[in-house]
Amino acid sequence: MFQVLQRQTAKVGQLNRGRFQSLTSCHSRLYGASNDGKGKTDLSDQVEANKDNPISRTMKLLGNDVQRMKKFILPKSLQSNSSENKSGATESVENYLERYRRDDFQSHCDVLVIGGGGVGSSIAYWLKKRARDGLNVVVVEKDSTYAQASTCLSVGGLRQQFSIVENIQMSLFGADFMRNSKDYLGDEVDLNFTPHGYLLLATEAGAEQLQENSKLQNALGAKNELLTASRLKQRFPWMNTDGIALGCHGLEKEGWFDPWALLCGFKKRALEYGAHYVEGEMVGFGFRHQPDILAEGIEEGAYEGIDRAFIKMKDGEVREIKFAIAVIAAGAQSGAVARLARIGTGKGMLSIPLPVEPRKRFVYVFQCENDQGPGINTPLTIDPSGTYFRRDGLGGNYLGGKSPLPEQEPSAANLEVDHTFFDQTVWPNLAHLVPSFEAIKVKNAWAGYYEFNTFDENGIVGPHPYYNNLYIATGFSGHGIQQTPAVGRAVSEMIIDGGFRTVDLTRFGFDRIIIDQPMFEANIF
Repeated sequence: MFQVLQRQTAKVGQLNRGRFQSLTSCHSRLYGASNDGKGKTDLSDQVEANKDNPISRTMKLLGNDVQRMKKFILPKSLQSNSSENKSGATESVENYLERYRRDDFQSHCDVLVIGGGGVGSSIAYWLKKRARDGLNVVVVEKDSTYAQASTCLSVGGLRQQFSIVENIQMSLFGADFMRNSKDYLGDEVDLNFTPHGYLLLATEAGAEQLQENSKLQNALGAKNELLTASRLKQRFPWMNTDGIALGCHGLEKEGWFDPWALLCGFKKRALEYGAHYVEGEMVGFGFRHQPDILAEGIEEGAYEGIDRAFIKMKDGEVREIKFAIAVIAAGAQSGAVARLARIGTGKGMLSIPLPVEPRKRFVYVFQCENDQGPGINTPLTIDPSGTYFRRDGLGGNYLGGKSPLPEQEPSAANLEVDHTFFDQTVWPNLAHLVPSFEAIKVKNAWAGYYEFNTFDENGIVGPHPYYNNLYIATGFSGHGIQQTPAVGRAVSEMIIDGGFRTVDLTRFGFDRIIIDQPMFEANIF
């Protein structure tokens, strides 16, 4: 049977090659064969030559079909068990399987999500949950292990203690999503949510703002209480309340969770719904001249849009994906991805950069000697300096840290941990607030990247004002993981419904950067 099939497929291959040679000759006469030797710098040269030729495209498709049919049944030589052919046969099978896998590469899609972390995978999840087969969604993630992803290196906090309405609303939905996570993500996903709340502390100078924030939060659906210094001492006897005037304690919908489990849940569900993940690095955009579109700061007829992405695969090959819509959700690398689209380097509206860059933050795991520290129901506590800590499991461990002052910002060139920062900055604040922390020992530490929005340290969500098919979802500056459910849903609403339908994030758009209207959180860390 193999021999019959081989003869048949060989004949088809010969017939196809004959037709291809004939049509190629015809193609050369009709379109002309260029041999001027000029080199191009466009990345498209690395993808495929003459791909816009209709005859070339047709012949390539026919050739691919014949090759697939020919190789669907492995050649007889690959079935050999003889020792002399064994090594060669093994290599051939691996090559065959690799080609088959690569054939599944999505060269065209409706929505391209750049970044497969928490935000990007949430976007893919919500798009496919709502549209299923109606949208082809491709997610590009440069590292499928997520070894340095902000999502996985996050502390995983969930709180509503913000001063901006939209942040409170997004985190309220985040709490609802996690409470009903099995309905959204399936029974096998366990987010390990620990509902011990947050406790934000303020000095006399910040007490009034903390009161105003609490009033707004409770009006929107959060549930927290204000505690004076005496009540704090009564409720949390481990605390030194010197210099503390007021505390806001979350009673419901606050705590911490496993960010890795949330990411895996989003990704698994998105894949089940039909999303495609590509492991590769975004290295460029393809531009298309669109003379009928007018844009501020651009000469009439000179507008160029984007419709292609160039992806560098793990083996070094650069491949192309054509898209109708793209979303930049690349976390700390979003600013760099935006520059590939000339955002920040072009003219007019393209002269304004996406103000997102990586900032390194340290998390320290420590143990209190003699286990005399705060108990297991201790909330995630943040003192007036921004130093925080919480319990970590049931083994008497804690984790904590602090965002550095501007003059203390460490280099983001690597993820090495600065233990001196803990000794000189974090530990003194911890020991002042919790006297039992005078005697602690650091057991472990790691560093991760904030996707830091240098403009106002809040998320940027919405369409880009120049490109009519580019959306942005980044810049959450440390509280993005808790807002991933709401952000993914919001982006899906913009793409599918044409606008926000649940939480209105209009004020979080890129336009606020153009008109210089920052949205700063008040008394929030």
